[in-house]
Amino acid sequence: MHIARHESGVGGAVRALASQIHPVFMLPPVAASAFGAVLAGLPDPGLALLHVATAFVALYTAHVKDGYVDFYHRGEDDDHPLTAAGCRLALVGSTALFVAGTVAIGVLVGPLAALLTLPGWLFGYLHAPYLDTNPVTATMGYPLGIGFALLGGYYVQAESLSATVLAFAVVFVAILSGIKTIDDSKDYEYDRSIDKRTVAVVLGRRRARTAAFAVMMLGLVAAVGFVVVRAFPPSAVFAPLSFAVVAAFAARGDDELATMLLIRGSYVFLAVLVVAVWFHPLS
Repeated sequence: MHIARHESGVGGAVRALASQIHPVFMLPPVAASAFGAVLAGLPDPGLALLHVATAFVALYTAHVKDGYVDFYHRGEDDDHPLTAAGCRLALVGSTALFVAGTVAIGVLVGPLAALLTLPGWLFGYLHAPYLDTNPVTATMGYPLGIGFALLGGYYVQAESLSATVLAFAVVFVAILSGIKTIDDSKDYEYDRSIDKRTVAVVLGRRRARTAAFAVMMLGLVAAVGFVVVRAFPPSAVFAPLSFAVVAAFAARGDDELATMLLIRGSYVFLAVLVVAVWFHPLS
């Protein structure tokens, strides 16, 4: 079986499989899982690593499936490093690893922990060609996956959910939904030509961009509100402030630059929250 389209041998196959690891988009969900564990106090680092690894495998599945559909079924991409058989093999392997990780979480923690882990794979596997054709699911699938990664990472440690972790999940989903809307706008012309109904196609690029920044700002306002009502630690207020600065610069750029800045701004947002929750510097 040939796995790589352009290279031969074991090295070529490994490089083709590794090409489906996209750090920019894979880091936020993996980090959200780790943040959930930190928020719960990290009593069991081993379980935290297990959940992080399982979330990573779900994301890998999403990228392989998306590339497979876009290149081999839609003809949307110009090239792909994996053969069709290689894509199917990667999907089988990553799904098997996800099932093993989820079953282990269910056995070691409980069935609810496994149920909170499952949506990560479902959103990833179903995104293309099903969820990405509807403006709501195309936009919110990735953010909801991150929200569930956060909840799952927390539950695996605490074996319960708190108002605080639910509030964090709401903020994350809002901010990332705005970023995803702008990211989808980059493909406006092509998506419109194939009747792919993203938010940009439905609303138009300008109104979609306005809606995206409005949703992100609502998420930031909610984060500040949760600090005021003491659902978040006081120092967490610096997270929305830091992201707002990045968003102000992103608003001046085109969709590609804005997406790049906002994704990296979300890293800063999460990093500040980790410091606030772990160290409580203003307490």
